[in-house]
Amino acid sequence: MVAGTKRPTASAGAKGAGKKGQKVTQKYIINATQPTTDRIFDPSAFTTFLQQRIKVEGRTGNLGDAITVSNLGDGRIEVVSHQEFSGRYLKYLTKKFLKKQQLRDWLRVVSTSKGEYSLKFFNVVGDEGEEEED
Repeated sequence: MVAGTKRPTASAGAKGAGKKGQKVTQKYIINATQPTTDRIFDPSAFTTFLQQRIKVEGRTGNLGDAITVSNLGDGRIEVVSHQEFSGRYLKYLTKKFLKKQQLRDWLRVVSTSKGEYSLKFFNVVGDEGEEEED
């Protein structure tokens, strides 16, 4: 046996098992102030969309006390989860809502920090100088 190799121990497996009993609280914020002030995005419609579409244990509309979706006003939406919940899933649902509202061509979802996503406009200012000349 080589002196530098490690073998898995029973204590390493016990660490992961102890985590199941703990309650995990995750908080996500979707910042849509810019499109809301331009009146092209409706945060209350997005809040109801999330409440209807978020899956808990494989079923939609099964939020209960595990996940709360609230509109903070000024275009900010807060999602608080008391179980395992992925931020990527929230980003996926946001993109799905933008596609449904036909806003996907103008808005994009950007992660500004851990647990916070913001809706920003695409930059189309620099495209004018790149026209082809015949």
